[in-house]
Amino acid sequence: FFFLYFPEAHGISFRIQINVKELLDTDVLLKLLFHLPVNYPSTLPDISVSSDQLTRAQCTDVKDKLLEQAKKHLSEPMVHDLILWVQQHLKDVIKQSATVCNEKTTLSKGTEDGIWMLLLHLDHMRAKAKYVKTVEKWASNLRLTGRLMFMGKIILILLQGDRSSIKEYLILQKTSKVDVDSSGKKCKEKMMSVLCETEVQSEHKRFQTFEIKEYSTLEELQKEFETAGLTTFFSEFVPPLFK
Repeated sequence: FFFLYFPEAHGISFRIQINVKELLDTDVLLKLLFHLPVNYPSTLPDISVSSDQLTRAQCTDVKDKLLEQAKKHLSEPMVHDLILWVQQHLKDVIKQSATVCNEKTTLSKGTEDGIWMLLLHLDHMRAKAKYVKTVEKWASNLRLTGRLMFMGKIILILLQGDRSSIKEYLILQKTSKVDVDSSGKKCKEKMMSVLCETEVQSEHKRFQTFEIKEYSTLEELQKEFETAGLTTFFSEFVPPLFK
């Protein structure tokens, strides 16, 4: 891992990036920001966690668990121990996070019958034409509607349909060879993040078709979300992608 260190009047902050291997067939790049107050280690550090491969909820779970560990090391230097801990336990935290998430959704009534919505972020498409065709075909076969959206380097897939179809789509997206790697060999999608998976609410408009759209400005993209009654989804999930 590497870290950047910047002293401040009220303590010091540093950012650490670590690669955690063997998680869901892909490396997870974790970005940890530690702020150590002046009276550290007798005071807990502030920690923030981000990663392109994890959902916001998973990042929050990782942060909460790190703070729990930090409490055990109060009054002794702990950052190194916390980094080792997260490298060893990230897999378990994320597994638990997924389970809790699934339990919550299973308990809300009518989950299987309702219409669900999925918002995905893709890092890139090397073989764009082939990739787009594949996504169109899957959406059509699974009777999913929505948008494949391109805006600058940002690629989003927004889907609506039966929950079982949404789940099936996710499996296809993760397990099929949809793109090519830098040497032109077919490869699976490893740089996809699920921004949101939720039941469609009454205020959300239903998409009637599945369309591929390109937007030249963020405002155009925002309008697409607003028209669909998804303003809050836009503001929560899209701006962070541009940071």
